[in-house]
Amino acid sequence: MSVRRFVGANSRDVMRQVREALGEDALIVANRRTEGGVEILAMADEAIDHFEPSPEPTPPELTAPQTPVAPAQPAQDPMQAMSERLLQEMQDMRALLANSQPTNAAAPPQAVPSGTVARLRQLLWNVGFGSELADELLAGLPEPLAALSSDSDAPLQWLRQQLMARLCVLSDEASFFDQTGIVALVGPTGVGKTTTTAKLAARFVMRHGTRPVALVTTDSFRIGAHEQLRIYARLLDTPMYALDAEQPIDDLLGRLQGKQWVIIDTVGMSQRDQRVIEQIAHLQGGRSRVRLVLLLNAASQPETLEEVVLRYRQAARAAGAELDDCIITKQDEAGRLAPVLDIVMRHGMRVLFGSNGQQVPEDMAIASPEALVDQALSTATPQREQVQSADAPMGMPRWSRDVLGQGRRLSSLLARLRQRVTGFTELEAIWDLASLPSRLQEERLDALLVHYPAVNTTLGMAWSARRNERGCDWAMPDIGLDTEGGWLALPWLQHRHAAGWQPRLAALTESSGVAVHLLPRLPEPDALAWLEAEHLTWVSQVSPSHRVRFHHERQSIRQLFNDSVLTHQVGVRFRGQSVQLWTAYAEVEDATGYALLAWYGEVRDPESAKVVARRYWLTPARLGAEVLSLLLTQLQSDGLAALTRRAWQQLKEADSGDVNAEVRLLMASGVASVAGHLDVADDEEAQTLRGDLLNLLGTSRRRRDTGMLDALVYAFMARDAIRQMGSVSREGVT
Repeated sequence: MSVRRFVGANSRDVMRQVREALGEDALIVANRRTEGGVEILAMADEAIDHFEPSPEPTPPELTAPQTPVAPAQPAQDPMQAMSERLLQEMQDMRALLANSQPTNAAAPPQAVPSGTVARLRQLLWNVGFGSELADELLAGLPEPLAALSSDSDAPLQWLRQQLMARLCVLSDEASFFDQTGIVALVGPTGVGKTTTTAKLAARFVMRHGTRPVALVTTDSFRIGAHEQLRIYARLLDTPMYALDAEQPIDDLLGRLQGKQWVIIDTVGMSQRDQRVIEQIAHLQGGRSRVRLVLLLNAASQPETLEEVVLRYRQAARAAGAELDDCIITKQDEAGRLAPVLDIVMRHGMRVLFGSNGQQVPEDMAIASPEALVDQALSTATPQREQVQSADAPMGMPRWSRDVLGQGRRLSSLLARLRQRVTGFTELEAIWDLASLPSRLQEERLDALLVHYPAVNTTLGMAWSARRNERGCDWAMPDIGLDTEGGWLALPWLQHRHAAGWQPRLAALTESSGVAVHLLPRLPEPDALAWLEAEHLTWVSQVSPSHRVRFHHERQSIRQLFNDSVLTHQVGVRFRGQSVQLWTAYAEVEDATGYALLAWYGEVRDPESAKVVARRYWLTPARLGAEVLSLLLTQLQSDGLAALTRRAWQQLKEADSGDVNAEVRLLMASGVASVAGHLDVADDEEAQTLRGDLLNLLGTSRRRRDTGMLDALVYAFMARDAIRQMGSVSREGVT
C-alpha cells in the first residue's frame, strides 16, 4: 500500500518520521490528533499515479466450484479506508476532467485566433501573465471587440477591466484594522515580514493609538531581526514580546491583557522546509484564533512564488486553518508585477496591501486593482521566451495541475458571482444543507430563511402564479429584484408567505421594504386599494377577457386592442431568445372608476416578424408610460419556471431522494434565477460571466440560458465534491 500511517507524540516527531521514510516531497493525505499525540497518513508524491484501489470482493455466486477461498482479512483501519476513498475520488476527478475535454480526433476544427485575440495574448505573455489565465480571459472576449481593427484601444480597455475584476483586494483599510484579534505574517526568509509588521503596527497606532497594540516575534534565530523589531516597537511606544517557535500564542495571553490587536512576526522559512507545517500548527494550536497573512515577494521568480503559495496553503490546511490573504512586498524591486498577480488571481487570494520600500509606514498602500493592473501591463518584455510558465510548476504531476486549475477557475467564478448577484451567498448556504442528514435540513433551512433577505437589498418582487407548475407537485417560487433590477439568487417559497394577496403584500413590504410588485393576475379589490393607499408601484398581467371601462363602455381588453397598430418596439430576452416586444396602451378605468393604463404586447421574432406570444397588462395611470420597463422585467421572468423544472429534475436524479423537497426547490429555482439574471443583463461583466459559465461545460448551446443553468448545476456539484474531499483530508482536525 502506498499510503503509510505515522504516529508520534507531537507534530515534529511525526514529520521527522515522514521525511525519513518518504522524503522531503511527501504528500500529507490526512492528519488528526489522538489521545497519544498526532497521527498522519502520508505517501510519496510520485506514488499517486500508481495507486490502485482495493479490488471489490467477488460475489460468492460467481466463484468457480472447488475454488480455494482466501483467509479472512483483518478489518481495515478507518483512517486507511478513508485515505483510499480520498485517493479514489482524486482519480475519479482526474478521469472526469479528462473525459470532459474532447479528444483531438473528435474535436471540431479550432478557429484561427483573430488579430485582436492574438495581440492581447501576446501582450499578456510579454508582461508576464501565464497561458492558463490568458486562455480563461480571452475565451470571454466579446465578438464585436474581437472584430475591431488592431489600432483600437477598446479591446485593451476590456482586458484591463477583466484583469481588475479577477483581482480580489481589501475593500477598505478600516475593514482590516478595525477587526481586532491576532494576525501572523508568514512567508519565506527575506520577504520583508519584519518591516511589514512595523508598517501595519504603525497604521494601527495612527488609527487607534498605542495602548491596544502589541508586537510578537517568533524569530529567535536571527538576532538582527529581533533587535530591528524591538527598535520599531520602541519608536511606536508599543510592547514587544518574544515567543519560542514551539510555544502556542496562549502562553502569552496573560501578558497581552487589554491588547486588542496583536501582530506576530514569524520565523522566515523556505517553502520547501517541512517545518513550515509545524510552524503554522503551533500558531493554530491554542485557543486563540490567529489570522494568517502570506507575504509574497514581487521580485521572486514565478516558479518560486507558485511553490510558496502551494506549500504554505498546504501547511495551513494541514493545521485546519485557511490562508487566503496576502501582502505583495518589494514592488519597487520587481522588474515585472504580472507574475505575482497571475499567481494571486489563479489561486483566488485576496491582496491586502502592496509594499514598495523600507520607509515605515509610508511605503505601503492598500491594494488598488487599477494601480496594480496598470503597473503590470506597463512592464512588457518583448523577448520573453516560451518556457514553462508559473501555472505549470515543476515537480507537480500534470493531472494535479489540471485539477488545481479547474478548482481555481471554479473558485474565481463563484467569487465573482457572489459579488455580482445579490443573495448568491445565501444560495450557497442552501446547497450546503443538501449534504446534511435529512432530519437536520428543515431545521437549518428555517434558521437560514429567518434572516433573508438583508435589509435594503430587495426593491421588488416578481410574484408567481398561485398554482403548481405543469406536471409538477410544486409551485414556482417568487423571485425578488435587487436595487438594480436584477433577479435575486434565492427566491421565496410560496407556501411560506401569508395567505391572501393583501396580507402577503403587506408582510413583505414591511419586512423587506419591497416597493415594486409584479403580479401574475389582478388581485382582489382590497389588495389593490392597499397598494394605492401605500403609494406602491405595481403592474399586473391579466387575461384577454378581462373587462375594463373605455369611454364609459365596458369591454374586454382583447376587444380594446383589436384594431390597434403597434408602433413602439423594444428588444428583450424572452425564454432564452432575443426578441422584440411591440406595445400599445390606452387609458381606461376599472369598475370603481379608478384610472388605469391597459397594455397590449406582442412578442415577435426579429427576423421573421412572427408573433411568439401575446400579453395583456394593467398598470396605475399615475405611473405613466415609463412603467414599460417593469413590463419587460415581468416578461423576462416568464422563462424561469422552465429553467427551474430542468434544474429540479437534474437534482432529483442526482440526490436519490435524500434532499428535503423545500431545499431542492430552492436549489433549483436559485440556479434558475442566477441563470436568468445573467441571461438578460447586457453589461461587460455579465458577458464575461456568461462566457466563463458556458466554457465550464466545453460545449456550444443553442440556448444560452439552459447552457448557463446546466453549467451552474455542474459548478455547484463540483464545489460540493471538492469540499467533501477537503473535509475528508482534514478529518479529525479541530
